[in-house]
Amino acid sequence: MTPTPPARRLSELAAVRAALARGRAVVLPNPAPLTCVVAATRPDAVNTAKQRPAEQAVALWAHHPRTLDALAERLDLGPDALRLARRLLAAEHLTVLAPVRRPEEAPPWLAPATKDGWTLLFGARWQPLAGLLDDFPVLYVSSANRTGHDPAPGPAEALAMFPPAVPVLRSPVPDGSGSPDRPGEPRAATTTVRLHPDGRLDLHRHGAQDRAFADPEQYLARLRSHRGR
Repeated sequence: MTPTPPARRLSELAAVRAALARGRAVVLPNPAPLTCVVAATRPDAVNTAKQRPAEQAVALWAHHPRTLDALAERLDLGPDALRLARRLLAAEHLTVLAPVRRPEEAPPWLAPATKDGWTLLFGARWQPLAGLLDDFPVLYVSSANRTGHDPAPGPAEALAMFPPAVPVLRSPVPDGSGSPDRPGEPRAATTTVRLHPDGRLDLHRHGAQDRAFADPEQYLARLRSHRGR
């Protein structure tokens, strides 16, 4: 009689840090209203975990000051638009499509997130994960879903979706949201906006941040109204 394998468990911080150091993909939680993400130091590891072509473009996780500073030299944005990009990433926690200056010269760390002259940048940085993220200034990231599935709202759903080779970090807060007063808040992947060289904004993909607005232009107007703050 074949013994029943032990039930899989969520991973602790040390195991996830070790997996990232070895180039493996891991699943990390986010606060509500965002879903979990798959992250790795190698873009192909992210794609393999999601069961999609290894060479598919992924987002660069622009969470670290050194990464943001390096991007300033690579993005085709003026000073005002660059400040707006930093705010959209760091304060609004959006995913941003930004134009790349001389994309054919994109460095190896930026190339996996660059396609047709635009680079995809992910900005959410949950403070409980700051110590882990600071150890890995260059990370690639995508929504925590496998082909044909919606993104996992929390670690429990991710554990059921991904194989044992992909560690899933236990949430650092009891309810996994960072907001104990809103434990049932519905979750979604981040809103994605396209930032043009002149600072214009377009909504590229609906997501968690804009869903409360009936008209996408209303949401973009709110982002514009906070420009410079």
